[in-house]
Amino acid sequence: MTAERIVIENCSVATVDAAGTEYATGHVVVAGNRIESVGAGPAPEGLEGVVRRIDATGHLLTPGLVNTHHHFYQFLTRGLATDHNLFNWLVTLYPTWARIDEQMTYAGAQGSLGMMARGGVTTAADHHYVFPRGSGDLSGSIIRAASEMGVRFTLARGSMDRGESDGGLPPDFAVETLEGALAATEETVDRYHDASFDAMTQVAVAPCSPFSVSTELMRQGAELARRKGVRLHTHGSETVEEEQFCKELFGMGPTDYFESTGWLGSDVWMAHCIHMNDSDIAAFARTGTGVAHCPSSNARIAAGIARVPDMLAAGVPVGLGVDGTASNESGELHTELRNALLINRLGAHREAALTARQALRLGTYGGAQVLGRADQIGSIEPGKLADLVLWKLDTIAHASIADPVNALVFGAAAPVTLSLVNGKPVVESGRLTMVDEDAIARSTRAEAQRLARIAGLAG
Repeated sequence: MTAERIVIENCSVATVDAAGTEYATGHVVVAGNRIESVGAGPAPEGLEGVVRRIDATGHLLTPGLVNTHHHFYQFLTRGLATDHNLFNWLVTLYPTWARIDEQMTYAGAQGSLGMMARGGVTTAADHHYVFPRGSGDLSGSIIRAASEMGVRFTLARGSMDRGESDGGLPPDFAVETLEGALAATEETVDRYHDASFDAMTQVAVAPCSPFSVSTELMRQGAELARRKGVRLHTHGSETVEEEQFCKELFGMGPTDYFESTGWLGSDVWMAHCIHMNDSDIAAFARTGTGVAHCPSSNARIAAGIARVPDMLAAGVPVGLGVDGTASNESGELHTELRNALLINRLGAHREAALTARQALRLGTYGGAQVLGRADQIGSIEPGKLADLVLWKLDTIAHASIADPVNALVFGAAAPVTLSLVNGKPVVESGRLTMVDEDAIARSTRAEAQRLARIAGLAG
């Protein structure tokens, strides 16, 4: 049986392959859910089974963006605690987050996924770690939202077992026991994780952070992940206060603590990693530990500037993350391409910190590396999955920028004409194709208001 083919041609193509191959005018042929061919000029003649042929004049075709860190439920608490550092921000918002339920979590996931998908994200990761008692099937609700949206998805099943009475930040009723967290995480892996090449849903083991979980949860979580053959994710080295906390409680800095609990390795990625010295970076490079760089969130909560150029030079895998929309209200990963470049140029390397093409690589192939899927997604190469984005660059916003990659990264947010996941359109002309955007807007607004009412009543 002949595979159905989609032909995209007459556009600029940035493949983000190992050689950085680009075509000023090129084509891509998709067969089923795979990329069949990519090259200069028009597509080959005589292709069979072509169901759609797209004249993409004035566009840039790239791999789909890969988001490596998020907290979807925070979509319901955007615009709050806008002038706080991380710890004060957490203390302010945890009492509200501790009141989420299944319906709220589903709505927050819809809103977060919708904003990312409209902005070119084809693979998303969500680190969900708040499981209030009696709140329902939160993991299932998040996975359902991603499936309905048509986006490839990794659920980092988070956990916390250090509540206020144990010196942690979240209320006690919003944390789990050690045994409960491990059992629920294993159940989620068994129920939802798909290890196949074209998997739409995968699961990672993801205790929240050193200051909200016990050492035993970190250690046994790592053992669980490796027994199940899934990846590990957590927050690391986000603030100066975290480093002080680790030294006071464990007698060592965050990186040494992570290594002591089994949390460095090529199957691990960590969010933020802002306050890392040369030794920390060398340890990540030596072990292949990945980093989810979240420049907008890092700036929003005044956490600092991560040493991304030094990480890349050392060989550390680095991808981009939106982070929760309570610390990055735009919720769009394509803005992180620009912010990663600009914010890193404020650091020690100044104008040599990152180029536009390095920023695009962070948001595509780098993210695929961090999620352990670089052989499947993240670049436009024959045999890889057809996760592609077509960016419109011929409007007034980009018309005078000759280099299309510079236009995408340095310029205004480019409209998405088409986004394919597994060869299927999830965005057409800037609109989601598989769900009702207006209904999601109404639902997220209603659930945000309901959460605010409940949190207010809870005092």
